[in-house]
Amino acid sequence: MRIALLHGWGFDACVWDALAPLLAGDVARMDRGYFGAPVESERPDLMIGHSLGAMLLARRWPDVPLVAINGFDRFCGVDAVAPRVVQRMVKRFGENPAKVLEDFRASIDGGPAPAIVSRERLGEDLALLADQAPAPAHRAPVLVLQTEDDPLLPPALRLKAFGRATGRTGGAVCGHGGHLLPLTQAAWCAAQIADFAR
Repeated sequence: MRIALLHGWGFDACVWDALAPLLAGDVARMDRGYFGAPVESERPDLMIGHSLGAMLLARRWPDVPLVAINGFDRFCGVDAVAPRVVQRMVKRFGENPAKVLEDFRASIDGGPAPAIVSRERLGEDLALLADQAPAPAHRAPVLVLQTEDDPLLPPALRLKAFGRATGRTGGAVCGHGGHLLPLTQAAWCAAQIADFAR
């Protein structure tokens, strides 16, 4: 099985260091290139996205099964993050991108960031988070993995991500782990993914 992994905003492929070795298959760690060279992947059999990575993968390959870890199909709007929060980040990013990145990572216990290589790509992806347009439907099965103590995603967003509240999408919730489940609860994530991929 070919598995593609994609990290979220403000991170890189290192977010998969704990989880990737636990996955059964040919794993490709994609990278948006915020801190180094971008890394792409061929069309996979299964894709796993963290945070913004889940939204990006869902839009790129809407007919490939998806695991969304701390993920969402739309970040801003009704039953999601207030648009003013991201708009404020976008404005501040234009003035001091390193400080915005530092503050964001601190808010989710993400540790220090590497030196920014592509301010443009970081800015473009931050703007994507501000998009309030309805998410396109994902035509393949989706598994949404969330945590009760995520400091970034409001409960309503976690509940409704990828249509989970309607029963169209499977989901599991971990009691704790914050917004970095691939690092903090790698074994739990791996077990959920293995069940989903059967």
